Amino acid sequence: MDIVGPLSKAIRAGKKYVVGVMDFATRYPRGHSSQGHTWHLTQPGASMSRQPQATARPEAGRRGLISTVQSSAGVGPAEGGGRAPRTWVLDPSGDVHYWWLSIMVVPILYNWIMLICRSCFPEVQQLHLALWLSLDYLSDLLYLLDMAVHLHTGFLEQGILVRDRARTARAYLRSAHLPWDVASVLPTDLLYLRLGLRVPAVRANRLLRTPRLAEALERGETRTAHPHALRIARLLLCVLLAVHWHACAYYALSGAIGYGADAWVYPNHSRPGFARPLRQYLHSLYLSALVLSTVGDAPPPQRQEEFLFVVAGFLLAVLGFATVMGSMSSVVSSLSAAEAALDPDAERVRGYLRLQRVGRRLERRVARWQQHLQLHRKVTHEPQALRHLPRPLRAELAVSVHLAALRKVQLFQACERGLLEELVLRLRPQVYSPGEYVCRKGDVGREMYFVREGRLAVVGDDGRTQLAVLGEGLYFGEISIINIKGNRSGNRRTANIQSIGYSDLFCLSKEDLQAVLSEFPSAKAALEAKGREILLGMDKLDVKAVEEESARQQEAERRTGALEDALDALQTKFARLLAELESSAFKLALRIERLEWQTQAWGAGSISLSHPAPGVCLQAGR
Repeated sequence: MDIVGPLSKAIRAGKKYVVGVMDFATRYPRGHSSQGHTWHLTQPGASMSRQPQATARPEAGRRGLISTVQSSAGVGPAEGGGRAPRTWVLDPSGDVHYWWLSIMVVPILYNWIMLICRSCFPEVQQLHLALWLSLDYLSDLLYLLDMAVHLHTGFLEQGILVRDRARTARAYLRSAHLPWDVASVLPTDLLYLRLGLRVPAVRANRLLRTPRLAEALERGETRTAHPHALRIARLLLCVLLAVHWHACAYYALSGAIGYGADAWVYPNHSRPGFARPLRQYLHSLYLSALVLSTVGDAPPPQRQEEFLFVVAGFLLAVLGFATVMGSMSSVVSSLSAAEAALDPDAERVRGYLRLQRVGRRLERRVARWQQHLQLHRKVTHEPQALRHLPRPLRAELAVSVHLAALRKVQLFQACERGLLEELVLRLRPQVYSPGEYVCRKGDVGREMYFVREGRLAVVGDDGRTQLAVLGEGLYFGEISIINIKGNRSGNRRTANIQSIGYSDLFCLSKEDLQAVLSEFPSAKAALEAKGREILLGMDKLDVKAVEEESARQQEAERRTGALEDALDALQTKFARLLAELESSAFKLALRIERLEWQTQAWGAGSISLSHPAPGVCLQAGR
């Protein structure tokens, strides 16, 4: 009887069954997680034990990263508990450094103005020689002190100010400022011993400290409240310096050609009044202003040197005009951008009103509202104006402006500071015109308001009777932004609020409050409890409805708990069945493997009986 074929078919069917069981076990492994729990099996067929999964704590990771960065930056406490020695190092963004830069403007401008004047007007140098020498060496002393300040000025490394004096000195010695600073204090005054005290041009190297002047002016733009005015003043200073140097050069050229040699040069000193130094300077300044402004009233040049000097002046004037026009256009565009960032676009609103053919009365109201904003410099879109600031700095600004008003609200007095800081970031300023309604009786309340400035009236239904007046620091509409069950008013406005004059309010919407409270669940429960307490004191809370809602919530929680327990029991049973299925599949695989070996052995035996060896056949024939 041939049993190999049926056994082979049975083995193939068993293999398919085992493969299906193993695929099922792969899809639902023993460590499969369900609702934050992991099922573990110690032995086949044993009961499953449920253990909670270990979840990572991102807060701890963040704290560890911050502490690592701090320790690597050297900000932690000093080793051994000793106090770190105080070092005299200036912060480049601090007030002391800023005031020192302001002081350094004086000696640098003194050298730029007086050195060329004293070199080209010898009488000025001779009349006040002692004064000029004193001021020269005082400016040299300030130059040396400025180099010492450079040596003690810190710098940022990985965002942290380096206060090590050795490192700050090494950074200055390796910087590009050192060669210019050293060149500006070289003792070129020793040339006085050979050339005499009437040649102040030997101190021309003092002009090399100009980068410090540029740094002081740039730092002033970032510190002053009127940067555009300072930018215009810097532009005027450059223009005046250019005219001053041109006037000095004109007088020096007149002296080289000969005073009174022609109508273009400075007149001869023998003429009455022209020998005075003030007259000499004013005449030269006037002619230089005519040349550089290209007015054309200056005397025509007559010599080659004069022609070249006038042409150079014209070229300088063209360059100056281009610089002045470019700088002024930049200032005007910056002012326009600042106005657009703070004030609404009045032209666009007026164009919309004309396009829609709005009535004259409403158009005048809109125009008066915009004029009020522009005259009193009020901002209605604060987030857009501060959007470039980082969030912590923006939060600090909002807290300094709005937190005091928010703390006055009875509903928010017991809230934590983090919640209040999130709320003040969502306050929106609004300005109401005289006679405009902030809210009407019966409207659905979606915002609460804080009175920053102005007065509002609680009026009757006739719109004339004033029931109460709300002033600065008061608030209204706080209950309508919290969904409190049992509120008899149903989040409807219970009064008409009308602006008496122009009123500045801060608005907090219900959506913003709910978005913040979703991150503070404990504060949400506390606010709802506080709101119910306030409504109960106002006799606007339906206690029966609150109790019914509380009972419904408890019943829903009970049912949810029962469903969770039933789901846990089903998961336990399912895990047990899965373990038994895996054990049965394993045992079946072993039995199939044993049958395969037996089948192979039986097949070998049947083949040897049906096909005997040749020697055996011959022996049987004999």
